[in-house]
Amino acid sequence: LPAEVQIRSVSRPRCSLCCAGGASGWVRTGATASAAGVAHWQRDRKVACETDPAALGAALAGGLAAGAVGGYFFGKQQGESISEKYEKFWPRKIMMLFGAPGAGKGTQGPKIVDTLAIPQLSTGDMLREAVSAGTEVGKKAEAVMKSGGLVSDEIVIGIIADRIKEPDCKSGFILDGFPRTVAQAQALDAMLAKSGEAVSLIVEFNVNPSVLEERICGRWMHKASGRSYHVKFQPPKSMKMGPDGKPVPETMKDDQTGEALYQRSDDTAEALKKRLDGYKNQTLPILDYYKEKGIVKKVDGGKKIDEVWKDVCSKLASK
Repeated sequence: LPAEVQIRSVSRPRCSLCCAGGASGWVRTGATASAAGVAHWQRDRKVACETDPAALGAALAGGLAAGAVGGYFFGKQQGESISEKYEKFWPRKIMMLFGAPGAGKGTQGPKIVDTLAIPQLSTGDMLREAVSAGTEVGKKAEAVMKSGGLVSDEIVIGIIADRIKEPDCKSGFILDGFPRTVAQAQALDAMLAKSGEAVSLIVEFNVNPSVLEERICGRWMHKASGRSYHVKFQPPKSMKMGPDGKPVPETMKDDQTGEALYQRSDDTAEALKKRLDGYKNQTLPILDYYKEKGIVKKVDGGKKIDEVWKDVCSKLASK
């Protein structure tokens, strides 16, 4: 501390507490506010420190208290500043799940949602919500659909841009069903780049095509949540088998809500071949586009569900 705020004896020998090396050194290590409290005591009392130990104690306590209060508010401001920077600059988990029909996206997706507490955003759901809410971009989409046209990539990107500003996307989100072309991927990247963000992780589920048919044809879905069941690998608790060895449709219900499950009309062996061809022609080029960025992580979706989840978790934690 500056010499003018150090405590010194006026006429008598220095006391061992504040004037000798021990106290002087101790006071110097305090906050500036502590020194101000002691200086204030000196000016008002104008007596040697040995003459009134109680007054000295009160001054020191007051000075240190002032320093503590100042330190608290300074620390609080610093903490708030760091928090604001964290919220503003720290990257969100922006994910995509890719894989052929039956590769495991519907099974593992909800688990990722629960683990990371981030939503899985379907382009179809976002489109319907935007139209229902009457947003500016939702009105554009509604006009196009009423005219029988296809919603443009620009409109879809606008809908996504609005949706990911919602509070539930603060920590991140998973895009479901988008992008479907390289052009859409590039448009998405350009939109995210405006806020200094980018897709951070893509999980690619690989499964041998011979396994996919068995998975697809035995799959049942819960519409509201996207939860996926399978008559062999993951049957719902309510499932009952009929005399023909097939599940009774009325007994196929969601474990959590009790709501009816359904089978997709294209979950057949015939439709699967066409869907696999479409996946190879349209989706694989998107993966090639993102592989150059080093964010595509492969998972063997042909393993048991628990083993696949363990592999997914390792990819979620990787940088």
